[in-house]
Amino acid sequence: MPIKDNRIENFSCMVIESWTAAYSDPIRVSAGDPVELNGRQDIWDGYIWLWAKNQDGKEGWIPDCIVSKGAQKTATETYSAMELTCQKGQYLTVEKRLHGWIWCSEQSGQKGWVPERNLQTINRS
Repeated sequence: MPIKDNRIENFSCMVIESWTAAYSDPIRVSAGDPVELNGRQDIWDGYIWLWAKNQDGKEGWIPDCIVSKGAQKTATETYSAMELTCQKGQYLTVEKRLHGWIWCSEQSGQKGWVPERNLQTINRS
């Protein structure tokens, strides 16, 4: 059963398809930070992602649901595009879901996003 976007969860999952992080130094924004959009967008598993530049000049993909709707675009919540490299068969702890991605942590303490389609729920209370 999929979890709702931005709902805080805490259950285990298993990686059913390995994933390699695409960016070593991804974009990050804090709630209230201005974001500059260039009009480029992509659809990932039915969700809209926007190419954005943060106030430090770092560029990357951010989910459209965290960008304010007004003329002056700002981040409505804190977000990091950090992805988690993981291997098939590895167990992770799910913390949050957003736009088809799951924020996970591994036993070593590393955290990051993994595509939801690459994971299978193990236990859920």
